[in-house]
Amino acid sequence: MIFDPVYFLFLAPAFLLAMWAQFRIKATYADAQKRPAPLSGAAAARHILDSAGLHDVEIEQVPGHLSDHYDPRHKVLRLSTANYQSRSLAAVGIAAHEAGHALQDARNYAPLVIRNAAVPAANFGTNFSFILLIIGLIANLPALLWVGIGLFSCVVFFQVINLPVEFNASTRAKQQLVALGIVAEHDMVYVRRVLNAAAWTYVAATLQAILTLLYFIMRATDRR
Repeated sequence: MIFDPVYFLFLAPAFLLAMWAQFRIKATYADAQKRPAPLSGAAAARHILDSAGLHDVEIEQVPGHLSDHYDPRHKVLRLSTANYQSRSLAAVGIAAHEAGHALQDARNYAPLVIRNAAVPAANFGTNFSFILLIIGLIANLPALLWVGIGLFSCVVFFQVINLPVEFNASTRAKQQLVALGIVAEHDMVYVRRVLNAAAWTYVAATLQAILTLLYFIMRATDRR
């Protein structure tokens, strides 16, 4: 069962990494917020998009803290209020990262194409896999347990393919910020810290998904 102490021991490395990553992103983001930038997050993203010829990609302000994301279906880059309005290195760094996803989309970056195609399966796996896994364990139904494992494998695949997408978006962001003169090279250290800390949150999520899958495979194998 999910309340098995072995489960929490199994996932302890991922939990600890996630806690550390959250601490790092809060600390680096707060520090970079204090460092001024010549443009707001929205203006920096607009500059990057226009420079790449992506004039049709809109930028919207959305509520929430670090709720920034790029919507490939509607070609919209959505920035949280703080990052949309703020003229800080934190804001331009996050905005540039999301603009990096728009650049990936425009260039048909293969991992992004695969990730987007995997979204429906990953969402379905997220919604139903744990129901089947728990029922399979409690009711001792190996077949149902393996179906749940199969569904959760879709979630793991999504997390794994998401890693190169996120790392590449950050690489594009850092290149564009310097190339377009939005951030001076000596100030890029703060942007790099924020984006590197954010990357670790994705690594932690991927590790948690992989270890969860391995745990249930172990339980299913024990039931044979």
